Amino acid sequence: MAILDVLIHPDPRLRKISEKVKSTDEGFLKFLDDLTETMYKKDGIGLAAPQVGVLKRVVVIDITDPDKEPPNPMIFINPEIIEKEGSVIMEEGCLSVPGIYEEVERYKYVKVRAYDKNLKEFTVESDDILAVVLQHEIDHLNGKLFIDKLSSLKYSRITQKMIKYKKKIKVSDSKKKTKNNKKRAKKR
Repeated sequence: MAILDVLIHPDPRLRKISEKVKSTDEGFLKFLDDLTETMYKKDGIGLAAPQVGVLKRVVVIDITDPDKEPPNPMIFINPEIIEKEGSVIMEEGCLSVPGIYEEVERYKYVKVRAYDKNLKEFTVESDDILAVVLQHEIDHLNGKLFIDKLSSLKYSRITQKMIKYKKKIKVSDSKKKTKNNKKRAKKR
């Protein structure tokens, strides 16, 4: 399995609408494994395909407590909310907006229709954390981020933080590459 790079806001690819999955093959099933492994490696409880630059309507979620329960990844292909009601405010974070946590209003209850990795249809109903995570991840499939639900001032401040964060990562990665290149040159 491979760990995939997670796109960081304000990457324009995060704003694109994902395409429906019409068929699966070995390559797609490997991608599902890689997406799941990436979610675990990055300590997430959900990850959508567009967050790794793949514009397909695919989401993986695992809300189990790793200290108390074995992993239980759920794969949702072409998920859509078919029922919703109520309101709840919960703190959210996002692997594409690292280090930022804000309270967001969502529906308290959702019923979602989706397909598993064999493209067999199923439905899921939830009025707990799974409902919130499903809404968050389905938003990604539609080019939306949880920070879009915040005030324009908060959104702007977070965007500036992410721009600085991305620059810092590039400098760090550049230093690592330079150091590795020097090591390789010495070995020659």
